[in-house]
Amino acid sequence: MSETATADQAANSSHAQGMMIMSVGMLILPVMDGIGKYLATEQAMSPGQVSFYRFIVQLILTVAAIALVSGRPGFKSNRFWLNILRGFLIGGASLCFFAAVKYMPIADALAIFFVEPFILTALSALILGEKVGWRRWAAIGLGFIGALIVIQPSFARFGFIAFLPLGTASLFAVYMLLNRSLGVHDGPMVMQYLAGIGGTVMIALAMGIGSVVGITDLAPSWPANGLSLSLVLLLGFLAAVGHGLVVLAFQKAPASLLAPFQYLEIISAVLIGYLVFSDVPSASKWVGIAIIVASGLFIFRRERIVAGAPQA
Repeated sequence: MSETATADQAANSSHAQGMMIMSVGMLILPVMDGIGKYLATEQAMSPGQVSFYRFIVQLILTVAAIALVSGRPGFKSNRFWLNILRGFLIGGASLCFFAAVKYMPIADALAIFFVEPFILTALSALILGEKVGWRRWAAIGLGFIGALIVIQPSFARFGFIAFLPLGTASLFAVYMLLNRSLGVHDGPMVMQYLAGIGGTVMIALAMGIGSVVGITDLAPSWPANGLSLSLVLLLGFLAAVGHGLVVLAFQKAPASLLAPFQYLEIISAVLIGYLVFSDVPSASKWVGIAIIVASGLFIFRRERIVAGAPQA
């Protein structure tokens, strides 16, 4: 077998591993959202406190894992402050999303969040100078129309809460931009460890400000019982594992190949919403979800087709 064929075979194997890892990660993350919603609605825990526990538990788990596996050298980062910034971004994104799902069905919030690939594509063009042609700009516009179809009835019912998933999508898009560049400098564990620090600090600052100005959704509290404590620990564990799998997947396969797997989240989200909270998206929201998914898949397909070409 030639060296070229061997290299191609290795690349295909790595890409297949990345797709499998990404699939598992995308099915895990909505479970984390369901736990956050349950803690906020059934255990009277503020979204701010849910977010804080999510990051502090992730931080503790990743510190312990690195210490056991690699020791002190495992904590070294080649891009320390950018990873801390990455933690601030995912902290803000998580806070917005947990606040949203306290009031909204998980599937609705996730559907609105799915504009993230469009924001990421636009930012890639504006910040990184990547070529984005008229077809992909048209798909971005169509995707936002789909998001508006989902947002409109949610806004009528929940008010400006319906726009919180857009905040999550915007912050997460910048987070993903950093993932693209930082993944080649640091391993998944150290990136999760530093994201835990950044996220914990960001949420602590938000809760401190919220306590001063009297925002109930940022109020501090302790787990009310054993169930709350167990769910908090599970939440942090799933966050560490789920996002760690995403980082690992991006190290094994290109973003344009992995991005469509984000839509697997809607499967878990709908199931959890129905089984735990009796939430079912309305017909109009399914239309909006379908438009968003179709537009996103078109963008990913175009990215693969025109890779290396001057126009899209």
